[in-house]
Amino acid sequence: MVQLTVDAEGLALLRMRDEAGKNAFSQSFVAALVAALTALGRRADVKVVVLCGLDGVFSAGGDRSVLLGLAEGRIAPYDLLLTRTLLELPQPSIAAIAGAAVGGGLIFGLACDLVFMARESRYGCNFMDLGFTPGMGTTRLLQAAVGPYVAAEMMLGAKYFRGAELAERGAQVNGVLPRAEVEAQALDVAARLCEKPRGALLLLKRALGLPRRLAFEEARTLESMMHEICFADPATQASIRENYHPTAPGPQPDPAADQRGQDT
Repeated sequence: MVQLTVDAEGLALLRMRDEAGKNAFSQSFVAALVAALTALGRRADVKVVVLCGLDGVFSAGGDRSVLLGLAEGRIAPYDLLLTRTLLELPQPSIAAIAGAAVGGGLIFGLACDLVFMARESRYGCNFMDLGFTPGMGTTRLLQAAVGPYVAAEMMLGAKYFRGAELAERGAQVNGVLPRAEVEAQALDVAARLCEKPRGALLLLKRALGLPRRLAFEEARTLESMMHEICFADPATQASIRENYHPTAPGPQPDPAADQRGQDT
């Protein structure tokens, strides 16, 4: 489910490859990602980590079994610390979010130090469509990436935006490119970072990442409290069972809209 390569210059490419699950965060997939990130953090030969997904989907967010586990009280909200593991990675991280990204899958990408997105791909936070409030640090990390007002629209209304729309609204990411160019651009930037001294890179990444780490801890405290309230409502379980659609993160593709997204 996780493919890792490291080149001679210290560039690590971590690719999420759970095609059957659309890179949704099942417990086994999260365990594999946490193990890979933890191992990368300990490697002295790694300078930069690039995070990629599948061609059409970066990540579909939390999977159905995990969400039901939260709702039924079998999994505690504070146990889901995948975002923290990425934020605490010593090396700079770059997200190539070329495919669609939903909910926690989007936030996982936005937790990276640098982020590239695709003009024609859809991005959204569908927590409220499933009957509960956001998690994984969404309430703070999404605001930092797209601004508080657009983030509110995405969270409160579970609205999906194409990358081109987010760029027009002033998204604070490193680039919004045609989908076919996203990964190449991320790797190009990573190669440039690899030219720098590793010790200095790690020091500067730690300093620049502090606001995001603090924002995540604040968000986790609030989100865990909201989850405890939401998941105590029996209607939440019914909403997850009824509305969770793992094979289609967000609205179904519209070829005409796809063309418009490329033309803007």
